[in-house]
Amino acid sequence: MHEAMVAENIVESILSQVPSKKGKVIRVVISCGQMNAINDEAMEFAFEAAAEGTICKGAKLKIKHIPLKAVCKNCGKKFNYDLYEPQCPKCGKSDVEIGEDAPLLLEEIEFEE
Repeated sequence: MHEAMVAENIVESILSQVPSKKGKVIRVVISCGQMNAINDEAMEFAFEAAAEGTICKGAKLKIKHIPLKAVCKNCGKKFNYDLYEPQCPKCGKSDVEIGEDAPLLLEEIEFEE
């Protein structure tokens, strides 16, 4: 399961960045692109399991999905690319240049005060 490995890496990253393991993590925000997409339910379950017994136990996981960016080669319109409707929203053409997909990132760690 891809999500289990990702969850373990997130928890390990948090633990390696926190000099004192006395605080408690209450919220974690990650982001990923459409092609690096993860299943939210599976990721939340995997994160909960990976966090067990650590300062991350009970932390809320927020997952942000970053859309692909594209530019229409016909009219020059810049837009968020939809994998299910792969045409320009302005001119309707499908000849588009797709930008790079957003990587999977650990964006934010919130601690209990």
